Formats: sequence, C-alpha cells, structure tokens
Amino acid sequence: MDALQMSLRTLCAHNADGSRMTQAQRFAGLLALADDLRSLGYRLPDAQSLKPKHVGVLVESWKQQGLSDGTIKNRMSWVRWVAMKTRKPGLIPQDNAELGLADKPVFKGARADTTTRARMTALPERMQLALRLQMAFGLRLEESLKFRVADADKGTAVTLTGSWCKGGRARTIPVTHDRQRDLLDELHTFCGGGSLVPAAMSYRAFRRAVERATLKAGITNVHKHRHWYACWRFRTLSGIKPPVEGGPSHDRLPPAEQARLDAIRMEISRELGHGRIQVTDAYLGRRWPPREAAQ
Repeated sequence: MDALQMSLRTLCAHNADGSRMTQAQRFAGLLALADDLRSLGYRLPDAQSLKPKHVGVLVESWKQQGLSDGTIKNRMSWVRWVAMKTRKPGLIPQDNAELGLADKPVFKGARADTTTRARMTALPERMQLALRLQMAFGLRLEESLKFRVADADKGTAVTLTGSWCKGGRARTIPVTHDRQRDLLDELHTFCGGGSLVPAAMSYRAFRRAVERATLKAGITNVHKHRHWYACWRFRTLSGIKPPVEGGPSHDRLPPAEQARLDAIRMEISRELGHGRIQVTDAYLGRRWPPREAAQ
C-alpha cells in the first residue's frame, strides 16, 4: 500500500459515511483509483495532493479502457467524496459534462404516485410509517427505515444524518405542512429514541422483510413516493404544475421565469439528496424538450 492509499484509508476510517456496503465499495474503489494513478506515473503523498489534472488523467485513461460513462461517473462520486472531506471543492467539476461525460436521458415518463391507506393496511404499522415518511419528506427507503425522529426532528425541519443517506450526504428538509408535523409526532410515540428497524433485527434483514411485504401487498415501486414528493414540492413552491404533469417546459417561458423555476428545482434537488439540477428532470419532467421535439 503506497502513501496515497494509506492516506485514503485513513480518510475512510475517520469518515464512516453511508451504509457498511457503501463504505466498503468506496474504500475499495479509492484504493483502485490510487493504483491507477500510480500506474500512470503519479505517486502522490496523500489525498490532499490530488488536483484537477489527476482527475482529468484518470477519466481519460478510463475512457481509453472502454469504460462506460456510467461507470466513470460512479467512480467520480468517490472523488467528490474525497473533495468534500479534504475541503477541496475545486477538485472536480459539479457537472459531469465538463469531464466529457454525457448525462443519461433520465426522464422515463410520469412515475409519481402515492400508496393509499387502504393498500397499506396489509402492512405492519412500522412499515406503514416508513412508506408515509417517504411520501412526506421524499426519503429513500433506506433513509426512511434508518430515520431516528428523536435526532432528526428540529421543529421546522428534519435533519438527516449522513449515515442514513446515500453517499453519506447529510441534508435538511423543511417541515411545511401539518401532515408532516402529525407524522413526526406519531413517530415520536412509536419509535422513541430508535429507528423503524426493530431492535431484534438488522437493517438488511428488515429491509428484505419490507420488500417482501410490500410486494405481497401489491406495492411494487416505493421509489414512486420520492417522485410524488418532488412534484408536490414543485407545485407548492412554484404555483404551477411541473412538465411531467402538463406544466410548461422552459422553451415556453421567459428568461426570468426560467431562472425562478431553476432555483426551485435546485431546492428540490437538495431536499431529495442530490446536488444537480439535471437530476430533477427524472422527477419533474424535462426543463427543455428533446432537440428533435423542439425542431
């Protein structure tokens, strides 16, 4: 193990963000990344020595090896994590396009939906609460199951700890509706200081139980709850429907309105645990119509 790998190992050990699987994948990926840099002739003393030119060299090397843009973007997520932990935001561009990586066409049609109370009655109460958390705050299933209301509830907002979140990215989501407040109060009563994962079960075991139970109840896609939350927030913040629900795309709007809606999309992106406006196309519909449709 060379100096850079030792430094990355220490960085990972002192920053246990995300699930154990996420941590293990990140650690293995960063060690492999350091191996690649060494094979390209770069022997760095520590993670702090990483520079944008090293990122560019890695991306170019991976492209020459025939790796897909999706695979490279996954590896870039580890580099972004290092940039955050070493306080070097300029290490990697925010937009993958600046690295020559194409954004995939993320919009796959309308997917937002709720799960009715009637359908949820087939589930145990703690599983019902998990699905309701998804709808109320746009949480991923893992975040919903690991949610500890005693730690998260700040009154006017909920704060998600990094260890609950994808990529270890902590975030804050505002409490703006009485139904959100009522749900948090229910969770205080039900969970106390714990999460929705039963004390006698591991997270993985409980997640498998949730997936089996929801499938048996005819609930086949819980990710739709995040889409529903995103659309609800867009309507609330903007006063209009998102494109996925028949609202206008940017080509039909003046520049000032485009800027206003972009700011709203960025807020929703942050609340969902993302950091790029492009991601909102998957939830809200495209800001701009496809080129062939615009012509």
